[in-house]
Amino acid sequence: MQNTTYWEAGLMTTATLDRSALKIIDADTHLSEPPDLWLKHAPAALRDRVPQIKTWNGRRSWVIDGDKPIGLGANPFSAIRKDGSKILDVDDFGPMTYDTVHEGSYSLAPRLAEMDRCGIHAQIVYPNILGFGGQAAAKVDAGLRLACTEIYNDGTAELQRDSGGRLFPMALLPWWDVQGCVREVERAHAMGMKGVNINSDPHTHRDEQGELLPDLAAPHWDPLWEVCQALDLPINFHIGASEQSMDWIGSQGWPSIHHAIRGALSGSMLFFNNGRVMANIIFSGLLDRFPKLKFVSVESGIGWIPFLLESLDWQFYGMAGNHARELQLKPSEYFARNFYGCFWFENWDISATIQKVGVDNCMFETDFPHPTCLFPVDDVEARLGGLTVEDRAKVLSGNAARVYDIALT
Repeated sequence: MQNTTYWEAGLMTTATLDRSALKIIDADTHLSEPPDLWLKHAPAALRDRVPQIKTWNGRRSWVIDGDKPIGLGANPFSAIRKDGSKILDVDDFGPMTYDTVHEGSYSLAPRLAEMDRCGIHAQIVYPNILGFGGQAAAKVDAGLRLACTEIYNDGTAELQRDSGGRLFPMALLPWWDVQGCVREVERAHAMGMKGVNINSDPHTHRDEQGELLPDLAAPHWDPLWEVCQALDLPINFHIGASEQSMDWIGSQGWPSIHHAIRGALSGSMLFFNNGRVMANIIFSGLLDRFPKLKFVSVESGIGWIPFLLESLDWQFYGMAGNHARELQLKPSEYFARNFYGCFWFENWDISATIQKVGVDNCMFETDFPHPTCLFPVDDVEARLGGLTVEDRAKVLSGNAARVYDIALT
């Protein structure tokens, strides 16, 4: 497949948008963690225990704590080959190595060069190895998992500085410890990081005393929401950010369907799992206690959002009875005030969908370099033809700059 850039594929057309004036912000990408990310920053006592690539059962894999696999095959989570072509079959994706993928998948300078070719000013970056919500850290003791989380944030904060303010990784949190979360939020903010990324279902795990953690709506988590609101840091829940929502090829598809096709089915169903998280946040009353929180639903698309919001309004007032009085706003009004969604591949009248969701609540993403990423990118500018030039600028740039406090000057 020819390696067509964003600009060549028509992300912007000079007749409607000034390329020099509009700085595109890609609201969801991944940087495959460099093999030495944890080793480079780990204290000597932890060098053998932090995530690293080793031979496990005769196979090169990411392992943690010396012998616990968290990434069989040491796959770099990139579907873009070194020559710029894209993998279109899940069976071809699995065997990829750091030597065979596009260097921009894991290395700063090639990533910035690719962004320049694509006309992208900045990217929001999410993790891979510890899970999209950091859930893989649950495999080890609290001390090691905290160290791994802190080292990830140290390494990616360094990446952000070295990028000259063009890559903005979201900080992982020690989601098993609310006070630890508060400290890490404050530390990440002090390092200049622009948002946090959290396990969406901590209540499926136990604390150090063996007790189940509360869900995110419980007052237990209020200190975390207080500090995020005070520092104006967005809270991002990426698809697959917990064991409960992660299901690449497992139970969603029927057993008789080929595993590659089941992967395509599960990939679609992951989007709706974010709807579950969003609806729980809305119904919980959390947003009455913390009305200025910003939540971002990442890599989940936006087409399902208008139906879900209409359904939540209808079901809430049709079934909640007197309990409906416990919320200050309609469910859909909380979304308009507190939530943002990200789109990339959607093409069916996407301009109308954006208007239904809310022009101020939508951001553009590519998911580079994952299998479903836009690469090459189709004509996004043409897809947004139903929006005004001003609204297109919001969706492609301004909204993300506002949510993540990214300078556009």
